Amino acid sequence: QVHLVESGGGFVQTGGSLRLSCTISGQNIERLTMGWFRRPLGKEREWVGDISWGGTTTKYADSAEGRFTISRDRPSNTVFLQMNSLLPEDTAVYYCAASRETSLGQGPSRKYAYWGQGTQVTVSS
Repeated sequence: QVHLVESGGGFVQTGGSLRLSCTISGQNIERLTMGWFRRPLGKEREWVGDISWGGTTTKYADSAEGRFTISRDRPSNTVFLQMNSLLPEDTAVYYCAASRETSLGQGPSRKYAYWGQGTQVTVSS
């Protein structure tokens, strides 16, 4: 079983930055592909990006490319989502997710078996 806990959400003005963290715990957590997703109020969940289990490969949605950066610190089993130049349309509940599929380049089609509880990000205009 894998347990994920997000933190770091909050309120920020347009153009500001936030860094979300996702702490991973449980069994067999060494080779997990980690993804970030978000769900704006009243809308469907959307994929933001992901990072390979080794931390060397990342992939982003068009809406995140150039503004968001995903990284991971393997010793602490933590994955980060650095969000810069935030816009009101980035307002959403953000979730981290874990997948045991390790192939690269799957993007939003990857299947994720484990999910965190989510953290709210609100960007004011």
